[in-house]
Amino acid sequence: MPLLFGKFANTISAPGDPIPYDTQITSQLDFEVELVIVVGKAGRCIPASAALEHIAGYTVANDVSARDIQLKENGGNWMCGKTIDGYAPIGPAIVTRDELGEATDLDLRCLVNGETMQSSNTRQFVHTPCAVIAHASRYMTLKPGDLIFTGTPGGVGCFRKPPLWLKDGDVVTCEIDRIGAITNTVTAVAPVSKL
Repeated sequence: MPLLFGKFANTISAPGDPIPYDTQITSQLDFEVELVIVVGKAGRCIPASAALEHIAGYTVANDVSARDIQLKENGGNWMCGKTIDGYAPIGPAIVTRDELGEATDLDLRCLVNGETMQSSNTRQFVHTPCAVIAHASRYMTLKPGDLIFTGTPGGVGCFRKPPLWLKDGDVVTCEIDRIGAITNTVTAVAPVSKL
């Protein structure tokens, strides 16, 4: 069963935008390349067999995560570690469903400073996009324009030995074949407030 959590509109940023890095709140900044479903038709309790007609298309995202906040704070609630401003770069375009179908055979990768950190194919996903739509719509009405991040392959920084955390100046590129690539640079920002 897919694990569901939310990211809010404040997290969305464009290719080329900085990934804000506030060292007052995190020291464990991580990357995650993800295929994103763009919902095109509203629905609730959508069966997997009908889910494809609710997909308008797909795009690329970096599900940036503050792992110390996500995994060690807030009683295990992931929200705060996932919803910091600028933590969802998406783009570069939406490729329509008629071009990609269910998007179940696409290579995807994440590079940090030109070095490949994640490399996989959507064939390896635990849950297909249609299964994710069916599951999520059991609990909430999906609406046109909703974005559903579908999960990330292995290779993220927190599970490396030793862990690999992003730092100021790192350049992160997330790309999916037939959709495109986004590149964003980690940029230190002045602390918003002291905790």
